[in-house]
Amino acid sequence: MDFKSGIDQATMQVIEIVQPGGPAALVPASHPIPRPARGEILVKVAAAGVNRPDVLQRRGLYPPPSGASTIPGLEIAGQVIELGAGAERFQAGDPVCALVPGGGYAEYCVVHESNALPVPHGLSLVEAAALPETFFTVWTNLFQRAKLEAGETVLVHGGASGIGTTATMLSRAFGATVAVTVGSEEKGLACLSLGASRAINYRTQDFVEEVKKFTKGRGADVVVDIVGGDYVARNYQAAALNGRIVQIGVQNGPALELNLMTMLNKRLTHTGSTMRSRSVEEKAQIAQELERQVWPLLEQGKIRPQIYRTFKLEHAADAHRLMESGVHIGKIVLITSAMQAGRRF
Repeated sequence: MDFKSGIDQATMQVIEIVQPGGPAALVPASHPIPRPARGEILVKVAAAGVNRPDVLQRRGLYPPPSGASTIPGLEIAGQVIELGAGAERFQAGDPVCALVPGGGYAEYCVVHESNALPVPHGLSLVEAAALPETFFTVWTNLFQRAKLEAGETVLVHGGASGIGTTATMLSRAFGATVAVTVGSEEKGLACLSLGASRAINYRTQDFVEEVKKFTKGRGADVVVDIVGGDYVARNYQAAALNGRIVQIGVQNGPALELNLMTMLNKRLTHTGSTMRSRSVEEKAQIAQELERQVWPLLEQGKIRPQIYRTFKLEHAADAHRLMESGVHIGKIVLITSAMQAGRRF
């Protein structure tokens, strides 16, 4: 055995990006198992979430931060195998999920202990792997930046996505009313089942008009947008006086035409952020808030991550094809060989 932790191998299977491009750029490879540095833990990965930033990295549009692994994957769940010097938050054998700056598409992954959280009681490791990226992102944008309050109305674009389903569940759990935009009746029904009060089909309906009807002309207090492009100007129109727009993604590119007088007249706040480039300390603060305010909701069964489909780690390319198709509702998750074999975690 190579490590005191009981690892009986020196290498692990990972998914590499051989060159920027389509899903076929994701290929299995063998890498040395990383060792935890000071304050870090080594996790034997059971499952890893698939997210839109992974797709952007694969295309060469979202490089990892300096010092981060070039292996894609921003969220994992598994078992603590080894502790780095000074790490004391967890013990070997503990089930954890974690937000990582890279390296998630692998059988082992290191993460600073402060960016890991215990797996909520009652959730599987597959479900736990679907938590960190979306829950960290939604929490910081919707609650820390937009300061959502009970009784307000939220418009969530991409309601059936991982971000969308998470934003819907958390908004409802904290007393807000939710409207979502979706591209099909099936997705609309799924969002309604998660607590949305109104599902707007953006293919056949104008979300600005529909939100105005839904709110009796007032508009949405908060808009959660992963789309960008021409949605930005329309978000300003759909927002209420003193509304807040949080930009989480720009799938349709930058805003090309924007009348800022709408922002001035409505006294709007337009903010946004990315998660990957944040410091360990910033992510640790978000993790603490989630554990204190959201983890109890998960353990009580009041909210639950929505898993659409799982793929074997070596089939990561197929998982990316599914994500790019846009037909999924909720999260796509990769599972490692150890979990496939039913070994104990």
